[in-house]
Amino acid sequence: MEKRFITQASINRWLTKIVNDGKHLYAPVKKGDRVDFGRATSADDIVFDHIQTTQSAKSVAFPRTDVLFSYEKEKGKVQLENADLTAYPETVVFGLHPCDAAGFNPLGAIFNWDYKDEIYNARLQRTVVVTLACTKADEYCFCTSVNGGPGNTAGSDIQLTPVKDGFLAEILTEKGEALMKADEAAFEADRGDVKEEFLVKLPEKFDVKAVQEKLQTAFESPIWKAQSQRCIGCGACAYVCPTCACFDIQEDAHGTKGKRLRCWDSCGFALFTLHTSGHNPRQTQAQRWRQRLLHKFSYMPDRLSVRGCTGCGRCSRACPVDMNLSEHLSSI
Repeated sequence: MEKRFITQASINRWLTKIVNDGKHLYAPVKKGDRVDFGRATSADDIVFDHIQTTQSAKSVAFPRTDVLFSYEKEKGKVQLENADLTAYPETVVFGLHPCDAAGFNPLGAIFNWDYKDEIYNARLQRTVVVTLACTKADEYCFCTSVNGGPGNTAGSDIQLTPVKDGFLAEILTEKGEALMKADEAAFEADRGDVKEEFLVKLPEKFDVKAVQEKLQTAFESPIWKAQSQRCIGCGACAYVCPTCACFDIQEDAHGTKGKRLRCWDSCGFALFTLHTSGHNPRQTQAQRWRQRLLHKFSYMPDRLSVRGCTGCGRCSRACPVDMNLSEHLSSI
């Protein structure tokens, strides 16, 4: 790891150079009254002082809808064409927080568990992640409770920490070093800033190991019904989550041509586990809520050695009926 110092003006120049080099720049930008990830053409478009974007950054590697292959039928034959893995643009995701970058680790574990997902891997390989460490938080943030932190560097290629008169830049990977060299003159020598002095202090809200132990014997617990009483099964929590990877396969067919699409889905939807016979093994919202928490905090740690939550708090912010995940985990 290499440490440097960079001013706001130099960041603006560096990002302009990146865009001029033909890379796609995605960053937190204003969209009406909210801040969300979008295409930025310069640093002037980027919001630097946000607590959290509405959506996570996972769509860069796992889009809401992705073409797996296309096909054409003619005279009893079918011509298949796989997705062009070289067509994905070189992308820089700038300004996401550590909880977002950390989400690529559980996503990667899911998409490379028993099968190496070429599409996910190809997209991520062409992506460079530049995070902003957190100097403020709100009541929904709980990254420190799931072994993260305001300055966690997992999943980052470069991390920028706001310090006096600029940013401490930590160059963490070879991809990060290559991106820095797009305008290396913008980066000055390390001034010796102590990163931890500038990070927000975020006390733990619960003991995640204790939660995992409790869940081992909680399958038949009445807590699931109690916690899910308000849940309306809208799926908002899954769609804003940086680690949720449930998907459905849909057919987009027009005459003799078509595409096979991978689309975001949610285990909170009643249709998610509906069998063709009409039987549904998760008939109630309590069962679906149980699945969500057990998957993230028990099944994934047991099977994949990663946790399906980074403590970003988006699910609680987005919930229309004010279900708060950290409160539910504390009660467990």
